[in-house]
Amino acid sequence: MTAPFPFSAIVGQHEMKLAMILTAIDPGIGGVLVFGDRGTGKSTAVRALAALLPPITVVEGCPVNAATPEDCPDWAHVQSRSLVSRPTPVVDLPLGVTEDRVTGALDIERALSLGEKHFEPGLLARANRGYLYIDEVNLLEDHIVDLLLDVAQSGVNAVEREGLSIRHAARFVLVGSGNPEEGELRPQLLDRFGLSVEVRSPTEIAERVEVVRRRDAYDTDRAAFLAKWQDEDATIRAAILAARDALPKVVADDDMLELCARLSLTLGTDGLRGELTLLRAARALAAYEGATAVSADHLRRVAPMALSHRLRRDPLDEAGSGARVARAVDEVLA
Repeated sequence: MTAPFPFSAIVGQHEMKLAMILTAIDPGIGGVLVFGDRGTGKSTAVRALAALLPPITVVEGCPVNAATPEDCPDWAHVQSRSLVSRPTPVVDLPLGVTEDRVTGALDIERALSLGEKHFEPGLLARANRGYLYIDEVNLLEDHIVDLLLDVAQSGVNAVEREGLSIRHAARFVLVGSGNPEEGELRPQLLDRFGLSVEVRSPTEIAERVEVVRRRDAYDTDRAAFLAKWQDEDATIRAAILAARDALPKVVADDDMLELCARLSLTLGTDGLRGELTLLRAARALAAYEGATAVSADHLRRVAPMALSHRLRRDPLDEAGSGARVARAVDEVLA
């Protein structure tokens, strides 16, 4: 298996990398939506982060990557109780995929003729405890996106056909990417992604040269390039694992909760998902940086990625959503 490009060797794209790190610390944030130009490292970053994370321990032969024999679904008929290590899964969801391919398929004919409940696991089973990556998510059929977001929210995939029912765990970090010039996501779908970032092609000559230099070094002598960046990747891995342990202890006092609410009200976001995501992202950032409490600075840094995609369109405001969030942050957190 080819080793992915090192996460720490990705040039620039700091906001995208930070968003992915935060979801690795707290998957409950709700995934990341990355919009921007082609060839800006979106899929590279997903695979690099998954490779950077420690392997997961799973029951040998379990199709849903269960951590213990008790978690293996009955329909899988797994006899082994041995545990093995696997890399954190990254599953690609292609355009044009069918619902059965995503959720899995029940064999109705076999059930009727033989009385056996047979289930063929889908992509959601493979992605459990890992990442589900959708390139060109804005071109995916709406009913598939709805299905994915519902499962990502509940953590359970339920398939029901002709009176038969199958359920299994499906907890994954959903990462979607796309080019907004090729179509937009519906606002209600945008709102279901936890974080959203925009990436652009580098405009500085030196940065573009460095991107080419590193990619050429990776393609020319992969082993040497991986060895060069392994220490920096190990540092990020250690910080993520430490943040996961520290996360439950990070405090967010009432003043921070009030700032979350004020930001959402100032921006006119619908519902409460905005401030809840803002709080979770700020707490994950605080844990990542070794802080014991959420500060206004943490809120300031994660507010654009937590709130910019939740704004209503304002035809009288020509500024982009990022500029509107920046203005609100300056006003509320001054």
